[in-house]
Amino acid sequence: MRNQLWSLIAVMVCAIGIAGAQSYDVSSIPEMLRKDAAVVVRQENQVFEVEGLKKGRLVYKLVLTVLNKAGDRHAEMAVVYDRFSPVSDIKATLYDAAGSPVRKYKKADIEDQSLVADYSIYEDTRVKYLRFLSTNYPYTIEYSYVQEFDGFLTLPSWRPISSFEMAVEASTFTLRCDPSYAFKQLQANVAVSDSAIVNGKKVLTWSSTQLPAFAHEPLSAGLDNLVPWVTLSPTAFEYDKSTGRMGNWNELGAWAYSLSEGTDVLSPADKARIQALIKDAPTDRDKIMRLYDYLQENTRYVSVQLGIGGFRPIAAEKVAQVGYGDCKGLSNYMKGMLQQAGIESHLVMIASGRPGLNPRYASVGQANHMILCVPTANDTLFLECTSPHYPMGYVGSSNAGRPVLLVTAGGGELAATPEYTAEDNFQRRHIQVRLDEQTGATVHITTAYGHAQFEGALGMMLTEPVEQRKRMVEGLGIPGMSLGEYRYVQADKQKPVITEEINLTSNQLISKGGDRLFLTLNLLNRREHIPTTLPNRKTDFKLEFQYTDEDEVVYELPSGYQVAHLPAAVAITTDFGTYSATFTYTGNTITYHRKQQMNSRRFAAGRYGDYVEFCKQVYQADKQKAVLTTSSGDKDI
Repeated sequence: MRNQLWSLIAVMVCAIGIAGAQSYDVSSIPEMLRKDAAVVVRQENQVFEVEGLKKGRLVYKLVLTVLNKAGDRHAEMAVVYDRFSPVSDIKATLYDAAGSPVRKYKKADIEDQSLVADYSIYEDTRVKYLRFLSTNYPYTIEYSYVQEFDGFLTLPSWRPISSFEMAVEASTFTLRCDPSYAFKQLQANVAVSDSAIVNGKKVLTWSSTQLPAFAHEPLSAGLDNLVPWVTLSPTAFEYDKSTGRMGNWNELGAWAYSLSEGTDVLSPADKARIQALIKDAPTDRDKIMRLYDYLQENTRYVSVQLGIGGFRPIAAEKVAQVGYGDCKGLSNYMKGMLQQAGIESHLVMIASGRPGLNPRYASVGQANHMILCVPTANDTLFLECTSPHYPMGYVGSSNAGRPVLLVTAGGGELAATPEYTAEDNFQRRHIQVRLDEQTGATVHITTAYGHAQFEGALGMMLTEPVEQRKRMVEGLGIPGMSLGEYRYVQADKQKPVITEEINLTSNQLISKGGDRLFLTLNLLNRREHIPTTLPNRKTDFKLEFQYTDEDEVVYELPSGYQVAHLPAAVAITTDFGTYSATFTYTGNTITYHRKQQMNSRRFAAGRYGDYVEFCKQVYQADKQKAVLTTSSGDKDI
């Protein structure tokens, strides 16, 4: 008893000493951490204790100093939770520059908001949210909380520097678990600084101190190569009465299959309807097309995220009855319909809008969407079942060209969605410009958009007419323009191609200088900015979007006008892309042809200067002008 008392006193003295030594005075931040920083993490501590496959406890604390207005976006607490992960013991305080408390927040100050999106009707995820407000810089925020987990599919990750312009004084992540508890990990730029057995528990600690900030860099491929980070994932788990393993993708796929097994059954009435739809379809592809059209015309997307419902599809019979479902439910409904047509298909776990799944590291958190895969004799179709407008087989640019997981009866199988090449993602434009003697012009523009560029045109086609017209006027940006009639046409609903036709007039295409007239030949598709040069760039950069733009502009000159000068042809070839521009004059017609093709690749930081130079050359080429004269000085120009 006496030994226990002395142990308690020792702990209290230690705690008091730490509290007394603790200072949030901004003047104590080393100058090296202020450089390029908008915020400085003064102290971050997170401890996660695993108490079995089903139980876990997170204790988290963050102290962060906001140096200037650019750091205000970090001055918030947002703790996401649901009925399986309640949050308690929240404490939050705002300090001034000297480290003196300005405000201690109460429970009533913390908002408890639903995270239900406008496309969701069933979702139990919520957030405890607090925005720290201060008009005086610098200031410091502090908050802490405890979160209990009744089943979990993921383990906390550790990333002390989570963005540009963030420096770190000290950050620590500790995992406590039974020595037999199995988990996987990915990490970079860090090693386990402490690993021990304490009171029968394995304790692993990762920590970093005195990490300087990185200035923001455009087109950055991320800080992962430069900063420490750790990602953990359990090998076995239990969640909402469901158990599974994810030691590899096959095991994770087997768990996902067990959740969906039996949910693709349809009612007798639905089966009869499907047979009627496909009864005279000559091929399997025709059957798939009819059923996909039926899905698009008779269902809509609504998110459903309730516990295991965030992973288990809604029963296909229910989707058919109510006419809506989330990505899992709609894909599973399509799977059920195809099954009635005798066509095999597989649900697909995919990282939409993110890098693809890491083939060597299986974890639930990487995938955020579900589509459907239909293997056929001659091809493999991937179907995006949430869009009422995509052609069959077009999955969208956010789903294209990435590793995915097929959910099969034999477990998970890694595959890849089709990649849309630069040639696929095209914009082909023809512009006919008729100039009059008063330098006015009538303009007819025809543009075809394919694949990824089809998506932007689709968005415009579906926009309300008033807003559509407003966006078009702002987007064209032609001086002195008066917009006339326009239209969007998707001639073949089975192809991701939309054609846009626009008629307009302008009285400012030609500028006058002395007795000469100047005509910028690239009417629409010009590079307007050159990226800022970064001599000491730290991060790799990536060109995310590969595409091909081809523009032809034909200018019909009025009688009496001649061309005094045309620019020379331009041709640029680099790793980033290619560019060409040609200029011809025949009769009374100037023809300008421009083609730019860009590659989607990651480049080393040292190549950024080359990329800036490429952009500069394109910028200069896009601004080139023709010089015109008139045969008679009495022309009213």
